[in-house]
Amino acid sequence: MVISDKKPIQEILGFLEGSEKVVLVGCNQCAATCKTGGEPELQAMKEELEANGKTVLGCKVIDPCCNLLQCKKDLKAVKEELKEADAILSLACGDGTQTIVKNTKSMPVYPANNTLFIGEVERVGQFEEACKACGECELGWTGGICPVTMCAKGLINGACGGAKDGKCEISHENDCAWIKIYERLKEIDQLDNLTAVRPPKDYSKQNNPRSLDLKKKAQEAANAEA
Repeated sequence: MVISDKKPIQEILGFLEGSEKVVLVGCNQCAATCKTGGEPELQAMKEELEANGKTVLGCKVIDPCCNLLQCKKDLKAVKEELKEADAILSLACGDGTQTIVKNTKSMPVYPANNTLFIGEVERVGQFEEACKACGECELGWTGGICPVTMCAKGLINGACGGAKDGKCEISHENDCAWIKIYERLKEIDQLDNLTAVRPPKDYSKQNNPRSLDLKKKAQEAANAEA
């Protein structure tokens, strides 16, 4: 899940300076779960903007906002409002905001949220970062604990030696990722995984922006078999 958090209202109003008429767009998946972009959040933002002199012409929650074609389809529901609007305020994640941009012309789209990380829902209203989408997953040999995300230094070949009482030397609130990896590998009888020296990360797999075309990939596989 993409975890997001609401921007300060003053920053949002700064974006909207010079824009009187606004359309609000949210996302019914990740942002709704984070309580940054569902129906209640759009309504609260509408009231807040109107209290600051803005006119909110319409609101639309897209499911999901990061689906290019779904976004295009759902935005038709506020087609007339968009003709009059000066700007769109996106209550989705950064991906959803950029998807809205691709589906609109000659109108600024501003973010109402900060996109924080890819994470898991620990419980309602509590989220923890779990993945940096590095493009070269290491979980297969670390017992399912990510050293890239969980280690503050992103170390691939074991602990730095600076941990104290099981806590990271950089952030004393965080557990040392490598102690957790060691304990997990011991638990599943795979401590031998720690004896291998791992090659440096292939950062070409993080060559942004990345893309994945499943149809093209399938065709390439079929050509290779032919």
